[in-house]
Amino acid sequence: MINWDNPRRRRDRLFIIAEILDIAKDGALKTQIMYKANLSYAQLTTYLKLLLETHMLEIIENKGKKIYKTTKKGVEYMQSYQEVIDTISGNSNNNGPRIKGGPTIYWIKKP
Repeated sequence: MINWDNPRRRRDRLFIIAEILDIAKDGALKTQIMYKANLSYAQLTTYLKLLLETHMLEIIENKGKKIYKTTKKGVEYMQSYQEVIDTISGNSNNNGPRIKGGPTIYWIKKP
């Protein structure tokens, strides 16, 4: 799960993608993703389209409902994303994916 240490922090596109993939790792409905990721319907539609086109998400039909599920490629993205966050923050570990409780990144502007 994604880090929620600073809920007022501005989320970037890569963070939102990792968040959606994390929410859908066990399968989720579109509305569940929208509410858990705190996205508008228009934003959600854009992200889902991108993630489906890049094969990081797949749709599984179950009893007439579309379930969005993270693919192996999506899991690899989450792992890579976490490695970058750990490297930037100086928290390197080799324990696999660990997005929940991860470090909060503070960007420093160059003078």
